[in-house]
Amino acid sequence: MIIYPTLELQNGRCVSLHRGRLEEPQIWNVDPMATAERYAKAGADWIHITDLDGVSGENRNTKLVQSIITHVGTPVQLGGGFRSFHQIADWIDRGAGRIVVSTLALMHPDIVKQAAKHFPDQIVVAIDVYHGHVMSHGWREESAISPQDILKTFADEPLAAIIVSDIDADIKDAENSLALVTKLASQARSPVIARGMVHSLDDLSRLIYVPGVSGAMVGRSLFDGALDLGEVLKLAQMNTGRTAAFI
Repeated sequence: MIIYPTLELQNGRCVSLHRGRLEEPQIWNVDPMATAERYAKAGADWIHITDLDGVSGENRNTKLVQSIITHVGTPVQLGGGFRSFHQIADWIDRGAGRIVVSTLALMHPDIVKQAAKHFPDQIVVAIDVYHGHVMSHGWREESAISPQDILKTFADEPLAAIIVSDIDADIKDAENSLALVTKLASQARSPVIARGMVHSLDDLSRLIYVPGVSGAMVGRSLFDGALDLGEVLKLAQMNTGRTAAFI
């Protein structure tokens, strides 16, 4: 399983959001560049960056994100406010390894399909689920579209992955997050990355055995000290192949 240590950037700072609220960030007193370098040194295969200002249409983090991509050396999976093919192409030209789209996939799936064909295995579709429906615009708007609708829409596209977020769990600590990601991973034709579902090594231990789940994003738990990235990476590298049946 691939672990994606996650940086959420707002106004040049590393933050975590409470219930997805951009106006109520928890600010971490760390340097984003130094943090990314530490993740790379620990052995992370990818670093995920969410540009929260990009969600609001601002470009305050552009230089910082570009610097991380250029200097850290670990591939970056970048999300946050992508609304056009031009934006996607621009950041891939800048060196982003993958681009994550959410609202764009919901509102303009044809643009995402075009990008997936033009940049095979570099486009990731994020599905943020709340009350069984897909949310958009940074968790602020609920649609009438189900996660299965999104999976069907992009079933034949060469996506790099599908990110699944259980917003119910973020808000209410729901216990059915594993069931949700298991169900969607069984239906998806692309590898699934679980977001917001790893708060302990026990969570990861359960997740690595779910068929179709190829990765997990870990953010807040690394910042608050609940998890050590080295231990997480070691556990994620466990051999989870099937055990031969007894004869």
